[in-house]
Amino acid sequence: MSLLRAEGIGKTYTHGEAPVVAVREVDLSLEKGEFVALTGPSGCGKSTLLHLCGGMDYPTRGRIWLDGCDLGSLDDGSLTRIRRRQIGFVFQTFNLLPTLTAVENTALPLMLEGVSPDVARHKATGLLERVGLGHRLGHYPQQLSGGEMQRVGIARAVCHQPLLLLADEPTGNLDSANGAGVLKLLQELNQSLGISVLLATHSAEMAAAGQRVLHMVDGRIESELRSRRPIVRTDAHDERG
Repeated sequence: MSLLRAEGIGKTYTHGEAPVVAVREVDLSLEKGEFVALTGPSGCGKSTLLHLCGGMDYPTRGRIWLDGCDLGSLDDGSLTRIRRRQIGFVFQTFNLLPTLTAVENTALPLMLEGVSPDVARHKATGLLERVGLGHRLGHYPQQLSGGEMQRVGIARAVCHQPLLLLADEPTGNLDSANGAGVLKLLQELNQSLGISVLLATHSAEMAAAGQRVLHMVDGRIESELRSRRPIVRTDAHDERG
């Protein structure tokens, strides 16, 4: 069974004088441990599709399942719990809280789930050390470079060991060197933790990291390219705790 499955999903926004169709009848599946890239021009629907798959918005039509659960059948509270426990998000604009340090930002999802402060901080510290930021634990976002902020954002996104990581243009605000470092980090986390990754990007270099590349045009998936890189299989998620 696929980790993520979408059937016939569409999204139409009705604000303003005329409706805007952002996603049109998309079918999508993502296997456990798979790394899939979404490409396409600005405005083609990549970000909207990511938001729908992550339960941040409801589709106008169609259905989405995550690990066998029909997201459309959930109320807002249940959907929030799914996002907190099973999905990690990485954003182009980092979305770090400016009043929290790097370790506090990273530990926040665990704290929201009721993990004790000491345990949450210990896990967050280990992840930040893993992404090369052990020397930045007590620094605030404004004291970090763009590349460092994005690494904190990635550490925060995986601290609760999600099944699925959604990354929306994660290198869009970074120079080429920092962008390459973020890509390498996403690949390492996919391979070592077995986290499935769905990545939206304009970058051909980023897209090439995927086992599959899905190209979107005008809200539809128009083509698919497969690589020979094997899908990572791991039982890491059976040991979460």
